[in-house]
Amino acid sequence: MSACFGPAGNSDSFSKKYKSSLAAPEWIREQGLDCYEYQCGKGVHVGEETARKLGQKALEAGVRLSLHAPYFINLANPDPESLQKTIGYITSACLAASWMGAERVVIHSGALMKRSRREAQEIALKSLREVIAACDDQGFSHITLCPETMGKINQLGDLDEVLELCTLDPRLIPCIDFGHLYARSLGALEGEEACEKMLDRVEEILGAERASRFHSHFSHIQFTLNGGEKCHRTFADDDGFGPDWTPLAAQVAKRGWSPTFICESAGTQAEDALTMKKIYREFLDSHD
Repeated sequence: MSACFGPAGNSDSFSKKYKSSLAAPEWIREQGLDCYEYQCGKGVHVGEETARKLGQKALEAGVRLSLHAPYFINLANPDPESLQKTIGYITSACLAASWMGAERVVIHSGALMKRSRREAQEIALKSLREVIAACDDQGFSHITLCPETMGKINQLGDLDEVLELCTLDPRLIPCIDFGHLYARSLGALEGEEACEKMLDRVEEILGAERASRFHSHFSHIQFTLNGGEKCHRTFADDDGFGPDWTPLAAQVAKRGWSPTFICESAGTQAEDALTMKKIYREFLDSHD
């Protein structure tokens, strides 16, 4: 097993040529990529027929699917009505994922809402337990939920917070967004030593087997000194935005891990995913 690579949604180069995401799996395979994250960030609007067609096309193309749940999920909101909405967003995402045969659903952790990080985390842990129970009750125990590390400083979801959420159930897999971690650390979390420490931490908390198949988002990110993440950039931007992909690729290849890397570059996500794959394969070949 080795890492797989693909885009979050559709690159500009795809959208100029095709009008429907149903063409995406074959196009992704033709680019030399292996996976595709379907975007439901603004709500789960895909119908069953379309989802099943997409799943069939992905199966034929040998492209693995994941799905990004709505952005407005907030596990750290203690309001019971808000929690029911969050459960609804996540179970709707799981239903769509199930239709299309997607194995993983990425979920946001939430905002602090003027609470301490620990208070917000305790609320999120309680909420996620209820989310898992609801997903199981509705027949979605086969879908892997992936809590995501977040890019803004006032959001819940640094690496340790996400790893703690994942300790609630052995089926949970972290979505480690290395661009977000870079942004919320104001550029500190990048480079060989930082990548090694982050991956060591994932293995320490979750064990080698689960750590080896983590889910990931990656892109260069612009940040502000008082807020963290500002916007996603592309590999072609030459203004010094990070994080650098090379040391992370080297670490993953060295460990023989098989994570899923979804590239979230702004418009060039497929092209940049292929660059990521090529660099990773060079390191992998050097270990053979």
